[in-house]
Amino acid sequence: MKNSMSWLQIGVVSLCFLLNFNDGIDVLLVSFAGEHIMKEWGLNNTELGYVFSAGLAGMTAGCFVIAPLGDQWGRRKVFLASLLLISLGMLLVYFAPSLTWLLVFRFITGLGIGGILPNLATVASEFSTDKTRDFNVGIVQGGWPLGAILTGFVVAWIFPLLGWRATFLIASAFSFALLLLVYFFLPESPGFVPESQQNKTKIKALFTPEFKSSTLLLWIAIFFGFLTLYTLISWVPTLAKQSGMPFELATYVGMTLNFGAFSGVFVMGLAISKFGIKKTMTLFFVIAFVLMNFYGNVKLDYVVNLCLVFLIGFLVQGGFNSFYPAATRIYPAAIRSTGVGLAMGAGRFGAILGPTVFGLLTDSGMSVAGRFLIFSLPILVAMFLLHRIKSKELT
Repeated sequence: MKNSMSWLQIGVVSLCFLLNFNDGIDVLLVSFAGEHIMKEWGLNNTELGYVFSAGLAGMTAGCFVIAPLGDQWGRRKVFLASLLLISLGMLLVYFAPSLTWLLVFRFITGLGIGGILPNLATVASEFSTDKTRDFNVGIVQGGWPLGAILTGFVVAWIFPLLGWRATFLIASAFSFALLLLVYFFLPESPGFVPESQQNKTKIKALFTPEFKSSTLLLWIAIFFGFLTLYTLISWVPTLAKQSGMPFELATYVGMTLNFGAFSGVFVMGLAISKFGIKKTMTLFFVIAFVLMNFYGNVKLDYVVNLCLVFLIGFLVQGGFNSFYPAATRIYPAAIRSTGVGLAMGAGRFGAILGPTVFGLLTDSGMSVAGRFLIFSLPILVAMFLLHRIKSKELT
């Protein structure tokens, strides 16, 4: 493939960025709404952890069940099915009458997100040139924190006026508009070749001698990366509010975390092009480990707190998103959606576990320093495991 990107390729990669932007809106919306949901139904920290984890459980199921269908049905059909689930799930949250129904609707939304996320990386990879592939796959992930940043601005305005439910109604309408955009303008990926093979055959291909070791190491590494990432995403805004910060300022903490993440993704994309995936992740995660423990052990004024939260978001999200170009390089096109989808699905058990365990530890009385030490260690494990992957396409 030639080195210059055509307008079609640029448009598709931009659309993938926008779809990831939509996923960022959904995931962070429930985080920003956490304190309001607790008050409405009288929840404790553990029960709020269940709310966070319900969507993550749906994402995990979507990665396992829906994302691999991109290799069987085509990437475009999976995009449409996933967006329909996301739009419906967010609409139903607006009407949720109880915690139980909220968990169900969050699971439905998560199904759609889990189905579309791995295929975003796949499509961005397959519509890119060899020269721009790693950068584009990485940059597409920047849509997620950007969506979270703008969500912070919106909720700071809408929550006091219309309540937390109204934001889910607006997000549902935006998601449905994207569904129409995909239906009318997104072509099928050039990397998809219809085959008579069943999806089970593609899953078995991940465990052939050529890919088995890489598959297992990648799954476990992403598990530990998600453990840290989603705990930070879910709990940092709520911790700020519980520390006594005014609502507006605590909302800015969540926005700052995601602005750091957005910046980190772009720098990560540039760094990978120059230094490779493994060296980039190592640099990001080692510094992130140090800063997370500093954050947990030192009482900070508001300005320093915001600066440190920015750097933590920059490093943890930037380092974690190296997994997306890594996964697309490990697997060939015929099994790429399956490989990336199942890796992200297996890893999301860490995303489910992290916020719930953090809530349990909070209710048990563990110090902030202790909790941040426990949840900073997994990124070092993830970094070590990535270095053990010996795929010839991964440097």
